[in-house]
This record gives sequence, structure tokens and C-alpha cells, in this order.
Amino acid sequence: MAYKMYLDGVLMPITPSKVTVKINNQNKTMTLINGEEINILKAAALSDVSFELLLPQVSYPFTNGGAQSASYYISLFERLKNSKEPFQWILNRQRPAGGMFFYTNLTVGMENYELVDDAGAGFDVKVKVSLKQYRAYGTKTVKLQPAPTPAEKPKATVQAAPRPAPSAPKKSTYTVKSGDCLWNIAKKYLGDGSRYNEIYNLNKDKIKNPNLIYPDQVLTLPS
Repeated sequence: MAYKMYLDGVLMPITPSKVTVKINNQNKTMTLINGEEINILKAAALSDVSFELLLPQVSYPFTNGGAQSASYYISLFERLKNSKEPFQWILNRQRPAGGMFFYTNLTVGMENYELVDDAGAGFDVKVKVSLKQYRAYGTKTVKLQPAPTPAEKPKATVQAAPRPAPSAPKKSTYTVKSGDCLWNIAKKYLGDGSRYNEIYNLNKDKIKNPNLIYPDQVLTLPS
């Protein structure tokens, strides 16, 4: 089974041999007055993702296409940490004969990363990366009506803070660039990454496998 990993739409040069996704717990146990212990079940806490990457300084036969120098990816990690913005982490699990088993797509934030220069790795650089799932949140504004007359009762209205509308498609075609994937193209031009199947269905004459697209391909985008 082949894996491909993307951070903020950038394909990693070598997919790590091991990836850990930890589903964290918020359940709480309590002891009743009779001494019995009970478990109060709650929704899962934010998940943690951890892995170790090898950033090659030279090209290897097993390096993913379009790989850049190690410094390019180190700059990417620095930007993701300093931007204080969430991004998409995607792991594709592909069948050897083509097609996809399934993929993991999480909105995450960069918790920390550790650069390791190891003599055993030659000129290459190892990076230990820790990500944490991100959940969007917002505020609500409560507006009170003016003081009522004796015959009226006070009223309160709750108005949700406006959210930015998803961006509309900017153009009807798109030329694939190095490191692109259909999910990120759909997110950027259709406002929703889960619409990547619409792009695939419109371009089956060009795309045999939705996980394999190549630079300079011209794709038709849905309206």
C-alpha cells in the first residue's frame, strides 16, 4: 500500500514509515457515595498526530515527484508554526494496483517540530513533527431590547457572528502545479475540499487515478 502525505497542500518528499494519530479522551470517572465508580462519557478531545520525516538533500528513486530541497520544507514548517493559522493535513492510502483505500483529512495546527542531524542519515535531515487537531469556534452577540412597558416582557435576541462565505470559483480551468492534489484545488477554487470528486468526474479523460495528477495538466473546474 502506497502512502502520500500533504501539509497545507504541499506533498512531503518521502512519506514517513510510521504515522500515529491519537484520539484523546475527555471521559471522567467519579466515585459515588456508596463507593461505586462510574464513567461519565464525553465527546472525544482533540486528536494528536505525530510522525518523523526524512528530508533528502539528494534525489532517491523512492522520492515523491516534484521534491524540493530540505531547506524548502524546513521553511514550510517554520511558516506553519509562526502563522498561527490552521491548515490541512492529508494522508492518502493508495492500493498498489491503483485506487484509494481511504484517506485522513484533518484541520490541524503545528504544535512543535524537532530538527535532527543524524550521521546515520548522511546529508539528509530528519524532522519529528507533532500536530494537534483544530476545531473552528465563534462568538455570539446577545442584544437586549429597550426597557419594556409594564404590559410587555423583556426580549433577547441571539445573533450569530457572520462567517465568511466560501469563495466562488475564480476560473473554469486550472493548470496543475507541482505538489497539487485534487482536494486542495477544490478547496481553493470551489471553497470546499470535499468537492474534489466533482473535479475528478469532469476530467476522467485526463485523470485515471484521483490521487495521481501531474504538473501542467489542464483541468476543467465545475461551475
